[in-house]
Amino acid sequence: MDVSLALLTLVVVVCAASALARRLNVSVPLLLVVVGVVGSYLPFIPAITLDPELVLVGILPPLLYAAAIRTSLVEFRTNLRSIGLLSVGYVIFGTVAIGLIVWWLIPEIPLAAAFALGAVVAPPDAVAATTIARRVGLPRRVVSLLEGESLVNDATALVLLRTAIVAIGGSVTVWQVASDLAFAAVGGVVIGLIAAWLLLQIRKRVRNVAINTSMSLAAPFVAYIPAEEINASGVLAVVVAGLVIGTKTPAMPGGASRLSQRSNWATVQFLLENSVFLLIGLQVRSIIEATSGDSLGAGRIWGACAVILVAVLLLRPIWVFPAIYLPRLFPKIRKADPAPPWQLPAIVSWAGMRGVVTLAAVFALPEDVAHRPVLVLAALGVVAGTLVVQGLSLPWLVRILGVRGPDTKADALSQAALMDQATAAGIAKLRRHARPDDPPEVLDMLERRTQERNRAAWERLGRSELADRTPSKRYVQLRLAMLDAERAKVLKLRHSGEYAHEVISEVLEMLDVEESMLDTSSDDLSIDFSSETHPSTKPDTSGIPLGAGGCEHLRAVGEHPVQPDAECNDCVREGTSPVHLRMCLICGNVGCCDSSVGQHATRHFQEFGHPIMCSAEPRELWRWCYVDELLG
Repeated sequence: MDVSLALLTLVVVVCAASALARRLNVSVPLLLVVVGVVGSYLPFIPAITLDPELVLVGILPPLLYAAAIRTSLVEFRTNLRSIGLLSVGYVIFGTVAIGLIVWWLIPEIPLAAAFALGAVVAPPDAVAATTIARRVGLPRRVVSLLEGESLVNDATALVLLRTAIVAIGGSVTVWQVASDLAFAAVGGVVIGLIAAWLLLQIRKRVRNVAINTSMSLAAPFVAYIPAEEINASGVLAVVVAGLVIGTKTPAMPGGASRLSQRSNWATVQFLLENSVFLLIGLQVRSIIEATSGDSLGAGRIWGACAVILVAVLLLRPIWVFPAIYLPRLFPKIRKADPAPPWQLPAIVSWAGMRGVVTLAAVFALPEDVAHRPVLVLAALGVVAGTLVVQGLSLPWLVRILGVRGPDTKADALSQAALMDQATAAGIAKLRRHARPDDPPEVLDMLERRTQERNRAAWERLGRSELADRTPSKRYVQLRLAMLDAERAKVLKLRHSGEYAHEVISEVLEMLDVEESMLDTSSDDLSIDFSSETHPSTKPDTSGIPLGAGGCEHLRAVGEHPVQPDAECNDCVREGTSPVHLRMCLICGNVGCCDSSVGQHATRHFQEFGHPIMCSAEPRELWRWCYVDELLG
């Protein structure tokens, strides 16, 4: 009963604190740590002892897997050199440097134990860094780099920690350390690939949603446990399995299974990653009290903890800047991957918050290590200090350096271009596979609905004051109202007893599925682009398949100024209202978009053959080639 009550309390506190943090616009991890610290000093809350096995086996694998299946393998490969220098090079550098500093500060501690503490505090936490990074709106490459680093650095740190613990009881050579790292890496990759292949084979042959979801929840442990049994890196096995499965799963049949897995993993990740910060705070009182009788004395202990924290904060930029810029001294690397502006390495070097893995790993130190409570307190000081110092100052640093996150308008344009190509492929497939005896009304309905979904993506690019008046947005609003009435009628009939419970449940489920799709569309269409920081600046269109490099029409036509009072003369003549306006870059004709009743911009192309148009909406700088279907 006590365990059940504790779990219930944990979930309630996590949900309440997360909701409060979002309402107050403060960092969720920091608020949960504060709540945990306060809770640790409440008399009715018992002392919490963090079990390393619980964190390293029960919490870390699912968290890493949840992050890995959402990580782009393409971006991971693109940033592989930088990820390797941070997740392996920096962890080794930090382990050695912190170990020597600890040994210098407290010579009474064995050198191997000092290196063990260095391995414990070296890796930044996956959850802490990326949670705050996404909240402050960092560029995608920075977030991808931090995510990639955090997926692998725990593997390096845990291997070094294991080697240091062995060295505490004996002697270890540099060759042994290198061989342990190599075996852990190779073994982890092999086990991860085998686990991914096995799980994917099951996924291909099983269509049952419940079974697929259950196997997905078991996936991190299918990879982690065998790897740890052979002394390979279970962490690396989980990461490899997650990257492969996350890349392959979208190409497999079974959309319902993918939706179920996505929803379940979002819930698991939310509970685990927020619970760990609460657990960190709940450890504070017991860790501090454990050092009260240590022979080193309070002044020396707290002074050493402060120096270790400062060293951790300084060592990361000392490594990050050379690691990013020195490889680019080679012409081949510099040409393939130009050096980023110094602001990005500055942010990467400051996004080094430590988390629960650091605190769990330090408890793995043997009980008989000299001054073990001091080492645990030092690890706690690094976790709390980095969360407070770096976590609170990172948003301020991003603003001071003028670093901007992904451009929402450019993302919307990229999504519309991608949806346009997908729609064209779907309609082409429909026309190839249509049989002569297929009902024409069915083919027309399929093509019309596909085109309407595509137009909804383009409607997001228009003026914010028209957001609630676009056809797609209005469709969502009216359809949601209809669904409310339909559900109310079904629920009313349920009470009459005229229909079986199974029939009622199936009808309600169909309504819920449609509503969930409409809710997603409603959220997407409600994005407000009017709050751009620099509205006069051309959006960052990186990642958009620009046609200027491969389309002769786009190369031949430059940008033309658009009149602020432009209007569709055809709409005026016909008495219809345009949704968005487009301008022909050959003759300057202004027409309405395909979401409008008249579709006069497309009709102009069909009648005159002018291939290039541009947006005639304020603050939009993009062009479109009708012939090659490319953005520019």
